Amino acid sequence: MGLKNMPDVDIIQRNGKDGKVMMDVKLCLEETGKRIMERRKKMGLTQEQLAEKCELTTQAVSYFESGKRAMRPENLMKIASGLGVSTDYLLTGDIIDKDKLLLSEKLGKLNPKEVRLIESIIDECIELYHRDA
Repeated sequence: MGLKNMPDVDIIQRNGKDGKVMMDVKLCLEETGKRIMERRKKMGLTQEQLAEKCELTTQAVSYFESGKRAMRPENLMKIASGLGVSTDYLLTGDIIDKDKLLLSEKLGKLNPKEVRLIESIIDECIELYHRDA
């Protein structure tokens, strides 16, 4: 069976001998699912809309968000693309250069006045959250 035809991994049915490893995997899947759900909601999308945008089933999106299933790499890439974030962000929560590039592309759609407004918001956030840095 080729990789494209393999079902997404169901962690509930695949309990290994090492319970700690399975707990780590489960926690990772749950955290990834949480980031997917938070980003989807922030974008104002339903699970159905995200599924359609990513060419996945609504059930798959639901499973991924709940952390019940691990995603095949191609599905992770589809979800990341549909949400406008990097796969690294979904997996780890880290912001990488790809995320900054995606943000830069969004800024490119704004007029100069709007860019200056966003810049002032960023400056305010830096002042507010990094006063002691």
